[in-house]
Amino acid sequence: MSQGRPVIVQEEVDLESLDLADKRATELEEIGGENPVAVLRRGCSYVPQGRCNFPAMSVEENLEMGAYTRTDADVRRDIEELMERFPTLGAKRRAPAGTLSGGQQQILEIAIALLLHPRLLLVDEPSLGLDPRMVEMVFSTIVAINRAGTAVLMVEQNAKQALAISHRGFVLELGRNRFEGTGRALLENPDVRAHYLGG
Repeated sequence: MSQGRPVIVQEEVDLESLDLADKRATELEEIGGENPVAVLRRGCSYVPQGRCNFPAMSVEENLEMGAYTRTDADVRRDIEELMERFPTLGAKRRAPAGTLSGGQQQILEIAIALLLHPRLLLVDEPSLGLDPRMVEMVFSTIVAINRAGTAVLMVEQNAKQALAISHRGFVLELGRNRFEGTGRALLENPDVRAHYLGG
């Protein structure tokens, strides 16, 4: 969770300082300064802030584009599995991505990132511009991805909901780490509550 400009996913990520619960998920590999495609191939996928799909292309075509770094024979199988995992995408597989609701487009973009079988998924402001019902759907999806074994690093302005689902949180202000701890501990911290959670 971040309060402030979400630069952490745009610059090199110092994974060791994050003290992740399962360091095997990242093996603490240095990725700063590497070619973006090389980072993707090392198991780090990124869901950017805002809508970042190809709106005139179908849902299925967007998923195919998401696998552009893969050369194995299992891409089609993985796309079909994602269609089953996210039934909304399966139901709209031929529809242009731009016709989906904001929440559905966010799920599509998460699915695109999952096609690379990431060990670490970076998610930037997933609730941006979504109505509350869609926020719940997106956050539930992120929780399910984490429970399935993928480490998730999320930058999110919706502090209360982000901390409620986080194993560990960091409160950033002007690029500096002000507070850190478990999601529950930060939610109960009186200073965090007073200054960042509305009391």
